[in-house]
Amino acid sequence: MIEEILSRIGKVFQSHGLPYMIIGGQAVLLYGEPRLTRDIDITLGINIDRLDDLIRVVQDLALKPIPSDIPTFVRETMVLPAIEEATGIRVDFIFSFSPYETQAIQRANKISILNQEVCFASPEDLIIHKIFSGRPRDLEDVRTILLKNPELNFQYIEDWLKDFDASLEGSHFLKTFNELKES
Repeated sequence: MIEEILSRIGKVFQSHGLPYMIIGGQAVLLYGEPRLTRDIDITLGINIDRLDDLIRVVQDLALKPIPSDIPTFVRETMVLPAIEEATGIRVDFIFSFSPYETQAIQRANKISILNQEVCFASPEDLIIHKIFSGRPRDLEDVRTILLKNPELNFQYIEDWLKDFDASLEGSHFLKTFNELKES
């Protein structure tokens, strides 16, 4: 069920030429421990000025947008949540165009799902996303990714977390990462 949707996502995004990467629980399944997740989170390499392009993608994926006032909701949240009504699987499209996310999307790993390439965040970028979110479940995901992927590029992770700490007053992303690495 989820594999079919992920495969369709890869096909539709490729046909529309839009940059993206799968993050969240689906990417954790790839690099960490199996866990129950019935949603798909997608970081987009586009700004909300391309909302019409995304709406065409959502239509091609046979998904139904959840908000009634899509433009206002997207302007306020930078997210377009949609649902596949037959399965109840939710897909969140997250607009992003920061230099970090642009680079992360370029580094995404292409994984074959049902004979279709699907772009997943690299394990390093998934860790950065999870550290940035900081919820207990996210930090536990980081632990499992660290255990399952010993060949990570730690310097890449540390450099970005250091940059985020410098730009967001009071943040301790690098410290959190180092504590998880040592535990």
